[in-house]
Amino acid sequence: MKPDDTQGGTFTLTNVGTFGSLMGTPIINQPQVAILAVGAIKKRPMVLETEDGDVIAIRHMMYLSLSYDHRIVDGSLGASFLTEVANELERFDNKRAI
Repeated sequence: MKPDDTQGGTFTLTNVGTFGSLMGTPIINQPQVAILAVGAIKKRPMVLETEDGDVIAIRHMMYLSLSYDHRIVDGSLGASFLTEVANELERFDNKRAI
């Protein structure tokens, strides 16, 4: 990566999952403010709550990692942002009309 690659940018998204990694710890490319790493999507057993009680089901799971400059982003705001990104991905409908 060259300095010009991030010139004028504020946020980076990196996909460490393309290399098979479940998760990674991204490092901020200065002068950017934050970087979000997405890991590989893998099937995992999950406990789901139903009306009939808890069940174990197989679900596709992906880890997200967010690093940010604490001089600019408060920890609470960073955590809230990451939670909202996860919520949006969980609600994603690949059958929706474009």
